[in-house]
Amino acid sequence: MRDTTDTVERKFHAMLLARLPQERLVMACRMFTTAKALIRAGLKDEYGELAPGELRRLLFLRLYGEDFGKEERVRIAGHLAAR
Repeated sequence: MRDTTDTVERKFHAMLLARLPQERLVMACRMFTTAKALIRAGLKDEYGELAPGELRRLLFLRLYGEDFGKEERVRIAGHLAAR
């Protein structure tokens, strides 16, 4: 579903490209920080209070779990939980 006209989309794209690369990087970092905060809130809502290691493990699985094979995913998640 698209609710943005092509004209507005082109204007928005041009506005983003007009920013300095450093500004675009800061924007991306802020969006990622916000995404992690939303995931943490969802995990806490789903599981209640979590130990810091368990929260790191679940956050990793939500963000990157599908990017690794099962053995590597288990190894990384275990390492994060133990920290």
